[in-house]
Amino acid sequence: MGTRCGSVDPGVLLYLMDQRGMDARAIEKLIYHRSGLLGMSGVSSDCRALEESDDHNAKLALDHFCYRAARELASLAGAMGGLDAVVFTAGIGENSPTVRAKILEQASWLGVELDREANAVRGLARISARASRVNAWVIPTNEELMIARHAWRVIHA
Repeated sequence: MGTRCGSVDPGVLLYLMDQRGMDARAIEKLIYHRSGLLGMSGVSSDCRALEESDDHNAKLALDHFCYRAARELASLAGAMGGLDAVVFTAGIGENSPTVRAKILEQASWLGVELDREANAVRGLARISARASRVNAWVIPTNEELMIARHAWRVIHA
């Protein structure tokens, strides 16, 4: 995420409280607003800014982000017994061909083969090669609309 942390060992939270004197609100600010891409890079939480930056830490943050995404993809594939498709959506997934390419390169062993030309074209849905055993797609999302629809169903159930 842009500003939120990923997995955190609970011992880190205790260390921050005991050794750094941080209270719950300070830790909350750190893990919700000063972590993620921003915390790793020290540059920005915005993937576009990190891609344009020459800063070593910006590159490191993006590389780690892609590694973690590929690792989670592999974990899910294992739990599901394989994949039919990989779908990129939301801010980074819809707008960063670089991040999509890095993730899919690391996940190529799962049978997904990127079509680099398709990946570079904004608005093209399928970005996997025709021969790919697993398809890759870019599908725009409207998270607010989906939340509203689910809330409507709950209220009117």
